[in-house]
Amino acid sequence: MSQPLAERMRPKTLDEYIGQQHLVGEGAVLRKMIDAGHISSFILWGPPGVGKTTLAQIIAHKLETPFYTLSAVTSGVKDVRDVIERAKKGGFFRQASPILFIDEIHRFSKSQQDSLLGAVEKGIVNLIGATTENPSFEVIRPLLSRCQLYVLKPLEKDDLLQLLHRAIANDVELQKRSISLKETGAMLRYSGGDARKLLNILELVVEAANEGETVEITDELVENRLQQNPLAYDKDGEMHYDIISAFIKSIRGSDPDAALYWMARMIEGGEDPQFIARRMVISASEDIGLANPNALLLANATFDAVMKIGWPEGRIPLAECAVYLACSPKSNSSYMGIGRALDLVRKTGNQPVPLHLRNAPTKLMADLGYSDGYKYAHDYPGNFVRQQFLPDSLQNERLWEAQHTPSEEKLYQRMLQCWGDRFSQGADPALKGGM
Repeated sequence: MSQPLAERMRPKTLDEYIGQQHLVGEGAVLRKMIDAGHISSFILWGPPGVGKTTLAQIIAHKLETPFYTLSAVTSGVKDVRDVIERAKKGGFFRQASPILFIDEIHRFSKSQQDSLLGAVEKGIVNLIGATTENPSFEVIRPLLSRCQLYVLKPLEKDDLLQLLHRAIANDVELQKRSISLKETGAMLRYSGGDARKLLNILELVVEAANEGETVEITDELVENRLQQNPLAYDKDGEMHYDIISAFIKSIRGSDPDAALYWMARMIEGGEDPQFIARRMVISASEDIGLANPNALLLANATFDAVMKIGWPEGRIPLAECAVYLACSPKSNSSYMGIGRALDLVRKTGNQPVPLHLRNAPTKLMADLGYSDGYKYAHDYPGNFVRQQFLPDSLQNERLWEAQHTPSEEKLYQRMLQCWGDRFSQGADPALKGGM
C-alpha cells in the first residue's frame, strides 16, 4: 500500500524544506547550529503542518546521530526513562548526543516533563519538543529554561503554491496522472497554512477522478470534493488562543460587531461555550469593572444560562452578553489596583499588621494591645471614621486610582469626602472637581 502523499513529499534535506526561512535560511540561527554540527535542546512552537517533525528529522539525519521519537499521547514516564537509558549506553561511542523528539510535548504531564530534566541538563539527550500550544502555559518552567524556543509560522501563499507544484511535478504517483492546476484559491483556503492538509486535499481530489482522465483542479471541484467548512479554527491548537484574544480585545475596544464576528468564528469552530462564557466573566471584571458593575452580574448569569440551556440556544445569551460588554464603559482600575498591590507586597515583604487592627480573642492578646484603639465604623456618623488601615511603613501608599466613568467617579467623590487629601493628592484634576 502506497504511503500518503504528505509522507512521500516529506523533505529529506534543508534545501528541500519549504518555509521557516527565519530559522533555516542562510545565516539563520538553526541553520548555523546545524552547519556547525552541534545543537542544543529546543522547542518548536507553531500551528499544525508547518514542518516541526520534518525539521527535527532533517537535523538528526544531518548530524548523523540516533533519533528517538516519543508521542506525548501514547508515552509515559517509563518510556521516557527507557529512551534515556538507551541513550546513556550508546553515548560513549559518539560525540553528538542523541536527539529525543517529543511530539505534542504540551500533552506531557508535569511528572513526565520532570523525568526529562536530568537528561537534558547533563546533555545525555538533546531534546526537540514540538507543540501547537503556547509553551509558557504548557511546559514546566525548569524544562523551558533549559531549552531554546523557536516559533514556526504558518506557511505563506507562495510556500504552499511551491509545495503544490513540486508535488505534481515530482511525486511518483501523481506523475502517472494528467493534472491541470487551474485554480488554487479553495485549496489554499481549506489548508489554512497547513502543508499536510494541503497535500491531503490534493491527493483526495486526484484520487476521486477516474483514471486516464485529465484532472482539472478548480475551486468548484475542490469545494464539491471536500463538502466541509473551510474555516481555519482548531479549538485545541494555537488558533484557539488567537481567536479568543481577538474576541476579548474587541470587547475591550468597544466594538460589538467585531466581538460577534470572533464569537461566531469560535462557535463555528466547535469551541466549548463554557470557555467563551468564562472568558467574558473575566473580561467583565478586568476591562469593565467599576465603570459598570452590572457587567459582572450579567456575565455570571450568562455562564449559568449556558450551563442550563445547552447548545445551540446557548449562543443567544452569549451574544447578548458580548454585545453588552462591548458597549459598556470601560475601566481597569480594580485590575490595575490589585497589580500595584501585589507588586508592593513583593517589594516590601510581610509588614506587621498594626496593633489596633489585630484580633484579640484571648486576654493575653488584649494585654499586649491587640485591637486596642480600633474604631468601629458603624459607631460614627455616616458609618465612617478616619483611622489607619495600612501597615505603618506603607500608610501613605495609593493603590487604587479612579478612572473617567460616571459610575466610578461617584465612588471617587465618596473617597474624597471620607479621606480628603489622601485621595486628592496626585489625582486627575477632572476627578477632583467631579465630571
